[in-house]
Amino acid sequence: MPMIDGNAVAGTFADRHKLAQDLAKAVMKWENVPPINLFKKNTAAFIHELASEAISNAAGGSNYVRVQVLTPINVLNREKQLDVVRELTDIVGAAAGDPTLVNRTWMLSPKLQKAVGESIVMQTRARKLSPQPVQSWEIQSELTILENIIRYLS
Repeated sequence: MPMIDGNAVAGTFADRHKLAQDLAKAVMKWENVPPINLFKKNTAAFIHELASEAISNAAGGSNYVRVQVLTPINVLNREKQLDVVRELTDIVGAAAGDPTLVNRTWMLSPKLQKAVGESIVMQTRARKLSPQPVQSWEIQSELTILENIIRYLS
């Protein structure tokens, strides 16, 4: 069963329970499972609030959200993973009341071609959610760099 974790600065979301439920329902939809109690009661999201000093990018910014989605292997193909990224980041932005947050929401999801546990990071702007135009070579370059980092650290 999938598990979803969201991490953000305390106060980012007014209704964490609704956000958790919306994220869980969205993952169920993309996994294409029936909306029966077996799946509804075993698909969960956890929203973790962190102090602002507990989150930082290299420039010092802490206005980011990280969402990790763990699903059984081979449940979401690459196309569905990208669709999940798009929908979950939209849900996060709406829950925060800040549509620009989709550009600062980072997703971790299992990489289907590798063993369970190896992850890749996808920044949402790679799916044209950013007002900035992104060239396809930039997306591929970012993913290649991240995949190489993961390979190196493994």
